[in-house]
This record gives sequence, structure tokens and C-alpha cells, in this order.
Amino acid sequence: MLTNNLGYPRIGSNRELKKACEQYWSGKAPIESLVQAGAAIRANNWALQKKAGVDLIPSNDFSFYDQVLDLSLTVGAIPKRYHAVILNNANTELDLYFAMARGYQKDDLDITAMEMTKWFDTNYHYIVPEFQRDQTFKLFSTKVIDEYNEAKRMGIKTKPVVIGPVSYLLLGKEKEEGFHRISLIRNLLPVYLEILTALTEQHVEWVQFDEPFLVLDLEPQEREAYIYVYGEIKKRFPRLKILLTTYFEGLKDNLELAASLPVAALHIDLLRAPEQLEDVLEAIPDHLSLSLGIVDGRNIWKNDFDHSLAQVKTAVARLGDKRVFISPSCSLIHSPCDLDLESNGEVLSPEIKQWMAFAKQKVDEVVHLRELAGTEPSAAALAKAAENRSAAESRKVSPLIHDELVKQRVAGVRRKDEHRASVYPVRKVAQQEVLNLPLFPTTTIGSFPQTAAVRSWRTKYKKGLLSLAEYDALIEKETEETIRFQEETGIDVLVHGEFERNDMVEYFGEQLAGFVFTTNGWVQSYGSRCVKPPIIFGDVSRPAAMTVRWSSYAQSLTHKWVKGMLTGPVTILQWSFVRNDQPGALTCKQIALAIRDEVSDLEKAGIRIIQIDEPAIREGLPLRKSGWPQYLEWAVQAFRISASGVADETQIHTHMCYAEFNDIIKHIADMDADVITIECSRSQMELLDAFADFNYPNEIGPGVYDIHSPRVPAKEEMIALLHKARAVIPTAQLWVNPDCGLKTRHWDETKKALLEMVEAAKELRLSVQEAVSL
Repeated sequence: MLTNNLGYPRIGSNRELKKACEQYWSGKAPIESLVQAGAAIRANNWALQKKAGVDLIPSNDFSFYDQVLDLSLTVGAIPKRYHAVILNNANTELDLYFAMARGYQKDDLDITAMEMTKWFDTNYHYIVPEFQRDQTFKLFSTKVIDEYNEAKRMGIKTKPVVIGPVSYLLLGKEKEEGFHRISLIRNLLPVYLEILTALTEQHVEWVQFDEPFLVLDLEPQEREAYIYVYGEIKKRFPRLKILLTTYFEGLKDNLELAASLPVAALHIDLLRAPEQLEDVLEAIPDHLSLSLGIVDGRNIWKNDFDHSLAQVKTAVARLGDKRVFISPSCSLIHSPCDLDLESNGEVLSPEIKQWMAFAKQKVDEVVHLRELAGTEPSAAALAKAAENRSAAESRKVSPLIHDELVKQRVAGVRRKDEHRASVYPVRKVAQQEVLNLPLFPTTTIGSFPQTAAVRSWRTKYKKGLLSLAEYDALIEKETEETIRFQEETGIDVLVHGEFERNDMVEYFGEQLAGFVFTTNGWVQSYGSRCVKPPIIFGDVSRPAAMTVRWSSYAQSLTHKWVKGMLTGPVTILQWSFVRNDQPGALTCKQIALAIRDEVSDLEKAGIRIIQIDEPAIREGLPLRKSGWPQYLEWAVQAFRISASGVADETQIHTHMCYAEFNDIIKHIADMDADVITIECSRSQMELLDAFADFNYPNEIGPGVYDIHSPRVPAKEEMIALLHKARAVIPTAQLWVNPDCGLKTRHWDETKKALLEMVEAAKELRLSVQEAVSL
């Protein structure tokens, strides 16, 4: 049996990539430093996997920002607006690359970034390719070839990883009407063939093509594209071994298609779809090897060796050991790097730590499983198996996991707990009488820039270098300055800035029972943005109020309304590593009840506007539409449980970002939030069409500027976007706000952008008033 890895985290065990990128972007380090940091991470990853005993080690799984953007650059899918960046000889290929990811605002150029959205049902974001009718492609970047040769010089023969051409096109978006992007497959394939030619000249043996769309619902022309592409590759490269990888779901009705493609091996995800193994074994032809995705690439729990070995035994009995590979379920970029770095027992107790495995440990699990599946496992492998079995048993019986009071409360939830006292039109009148907000009310999504100083206070407090009183005094000062800035700017509904919060999920998890944390459990969200997801290991409850202190303090500083800021139950679930010993729906309901308690306490403290963010509700959708109704039922129910315990006069907001809403708009309306704010600027308000077509009844804040880019948009740009919004949404329903929270931005650009935003809203109010007077 071969051991196979689909991809390894590229951020570095100590987030070296994040630091190197941000130093380069800020002008504090030359490009050579960034390039060297990337090379060091790649070398370390390859050496680690080789030492562990992985047979098929991936290359080209490293990225400075995003693997989809890498491929767009590789095949020359560079939107015309960036050609000016190319023509400037002072810019490198990396400068062009980052301009596409983050926008470009210098050299008298002001170029918007490419759109960004979620990678399937994960919290990873990718840069969306842009396609024009009859678009041509050419080999622009040789990264995939260069990195293969880089590993080769280290004496490590790797398996280059490339997003398959069909999935690449389907990941993108048509930028003009009248064609389907899959029609570009014949234009795109020659570039892939050119890449494969270069790789075969370097004597590559295996190439991994990621085709995750094979687990989604496919249209006939998409199925035909698969047959065409892999038939052409086989004709040109009959001896090249292609490993076709699928993940995040089962093949289901696409199994016959996948099994018929002329490739050497097929990878399947047996964590997300264990039931598919028997069907796949029945369907695959005699020449096809099977890569078993049996080590969880998306969660942090140890593998159940006994369960996995049973799956391996089933596959080997049908195929023989030479046609079976042992693998993680998907790329390990969704896992933290190394559990060995978690040395602080006060943060992560040894009892809970023994139940976990991060990327480095998952690589070891793959190798251990291969040895244990053999005829004569070594004593060391048998000892690992005994250790694995002991940890699994410990977790099942641990008293840390179960809370009978939580279970009883969940069982006692009734339909009335899911509904507000009055319908939205009645609430709207009551809220306006209390809040007295103008047309186009302005607000922000919640967080304000967290400077190095703010982050240092938190670090010093955690290390005992600041007392709680000293730390609170610093946060109070920062909060007051932010309130004053918002007042001076003229923002209508203020926020306290969230300076006390490390992360929108971690902050809450730290105060909820049933959660545990890590010191270095970072994973990439997008670009240099890394998050440290909480770990839900047991039943969830709220021992005490979590946000009332800071919301009340901010409200005491101003006569304007201050929003209370919470993270919703679905997002806390989705952005955590979740226990896998009970259904996610049950865990989500536990979280919803905890958030409901917090909403109630905020209302009692006089907070009349409360935002419950749910940016992850779309990403939680099952990849197959057949699974949507069940998920949406419990996800919407969880939000409503969290939000429905307040009076009519209390206004509930929610926020969602980087999601397509067309196919779930009815369920978003069923959430019954009084105001929803959404990302809209990168899509140029296209996302609002769903709300307009549905005749969405409640209020909407379409984001008018992109906070994921450092560029500052002009007032006129925001007004143009708002006019687009007014064309499809009634004026009385519109709010004015940024796309998302401002935590990662700098104060200078934030202040300039918000001043422009407020002026845009004022100008629109004036134009409406003048129109009414006429």
C-alpha cells in the first residue's frame, strides 16, 4: 500500500507566512525575505513528510495567498484591469498576484480586488476566477513546475497538485452574459497539456488533479467536459499517472462517471461519506487504484484506528494491497500544524489533548495505518494502536463531556421559543418609535482596527504583565476614542469596537462551557488571515454574561444607539472544531440557548439594537441539494431560538458575508432578523438581485466598500453602488455599511473610508428629500 497526502498547511507552524506577507505588504521587508520564507516553509513541509514515511508527497500545495488564485495566474486568467500593473516594470509577478487578491492603489492606479468566496463548505476563502466569452488562456506562471523542481533538488520526488480544469472553471464566474464558463474548456485544456509536458520532461510520475465538483450535482455539459478533458490527457500522456481527488462528499450519481475516467487512481472522502466505499469498490475497473480518505483532514480528533483498519481491510480484500492508498480525507490546510506545540497544560489539558491530532500527527496516522494494515506490524506500530484505542475509550467515558442540565434544557425547547412576539411590520413601527433613525442609517459591522498596541495589551494581560484593572482601563480608553470618532464622523448606529475580543468565535468560546482552546492551533482563512478555532468537546452552556460589560460601557458614553455584538450559533459551530460524537444540529441548539441568554441580558441592560452575526450559515449547506432541507431547518431554528426572546422594540440584526443567497433566500427571510447586512461591494451589488426577486420584506444593509482590500473608495463609488441597490430594494429598507468588520484594517484607511461612507449616505438622503419636496 502507498501512503498519500493531498496537501499540507502552508502558513508555517508559527505562522511564518502571515508575518512575511504582512511585512512585505507594509514595505518593512523586501520581496526577497518573502520569497525566502515561502521556500523555507515548503522545504520544511516536504522534509517532514518524507521523514514520516509518506510515499506520495504533494508539491504546489503551497501558496502565498490562495491556490485558486495561483492557478488563475498560471493559466493567464488575469482580468484586463490588472494589465497596467503588469506593464509597470517595477512590479514583480508577486505584486501582480497580490493586486488581484487585495486590490491596487498606487502609481495613480485604483484597481479593485477580485471577488472572494468560500471554498465549498469550509471557512477557507478563495479568489474567484473571472471569465469572459471566448477567453483565451496561456501559460503565464510556471509555479507548479518550479516547485516540483525545487523539491527534486532536495532529493524529494513529489506529486504536483493542480486544481482540475473542470473544477477550476466551475469555481469561477462569468463576467458577461450569454455563455457558460464550462464552454471555455477547449481554450483552457492546452495550457494544462503544456504544464503536463513540462512536468513529464522532468520525469514526474504522479500528478494530483483535484476535482471536488465530482461530488456536486452536475449538469450534462459539465459531465461531458470531464470525459473530454481526461480522455485528451490520456491520449497525450498515456504513461503519466493521474490521481483524481474528490472530497467533502460522496460521488453518488457521479460514481459511474468518475470510475470511467482514464486515470490511474481515484481518491474518495470516507469521513464525509463513509457509506460510499462499497459502491465505489463495486464500480471501479481493474486498472484503477483507490485512495482511501480515512484520516480526517478537517477536524482535530484522533483517528479511530479500529474503524479505519476495517475500511482498509474491506478495500484490500477486493482490490489487493497494491491498489489501495491510505490518505487523509482532504488537504490538511484545514488542520492546525502541530499538536506538539501545545505545551501549556493550563490552556489545553493533557486529558483532552490526548484525544487530538493536528496535521503533523495526521501524517503519522496515515503511516501508522499502513503499517498496521500489513501482515506483520512492528511492536512500535502495535503500541501506537494500543495508545489510540486507550485514548478513544478515555474520551467515551470522560465526565468532562456530558452535562445533564444542558441536555434537559435542549429537550424542553418548544415552538414558541423560536418566534418573536409580533410579526416584522409591527416590530418595525415599534422600533422606529424608539430608535428614530434617518433614511439610509449608517453603521459598521462591529469590529474596529486592532492595532499592534491593542494586541500587545491582551498578550501582556494573559502573561500576567498587566493586571485586569490595567487591561480594562486601556480597553476603556480605546473604546471611548472609537465612540467619539464615530460620533464625529456622523455614524448613526455605533459599535463599541470589540477591542477586548481576540476573534469573533474564540472570544465567545472562551466564556462558554464545553469549549477548549489551543495556543498555536492556527489555520488559514484567507491570505495572511489565520484563525485559531475553538474546540467544542462537550455540552455547551453559558456560565455568565459575556458581552454586557463592554456594550453597556460604550452605551454609557453616548446618546446615540450602540449595537450589542454577538456571534450566532451556526457560525460558532461552523468555525469551531466540533465534537464528532453527536449530531451537529444538537450541538448548535445548545449554543443557540447560550446566545439567547446573552441577548436577554443585553436587552435588560438597555441595549436596543443587537447584532447576531451568521456569516457561516451559507457555508454550512450540504454540498448536495438533497441535504439542504434538513440542514436549513435546524440552522434557521437555531438562529431564531437565539434571537426570539426579546421585545418588539429591540431590533435584531444579522450579518452574512461572501455567500450566494439566491437559492436559500426564503430561509434567510425565515430567520426573521429585522436587519441583515451583507457583502456586496466586490460583487457590485449583484447579490441584491436575490433579495429583490424574492421581495425580501425586512431591512438590508448592502456593503458599500470592501474591507478585505486596503484601498479607500471614493464617496462617488459608494453612491453609485447605493443607486444600484435602490434600483432593486425600496429606499426605506436600505442601510449603509461596510462589507464586514474592520478589525484587520488600519485606522488611517478606516477613517477615510467611513467619512466617505457617511457623506455618501447624507448625499442620498438629501437627494431623496429634494425629490419628495418636488
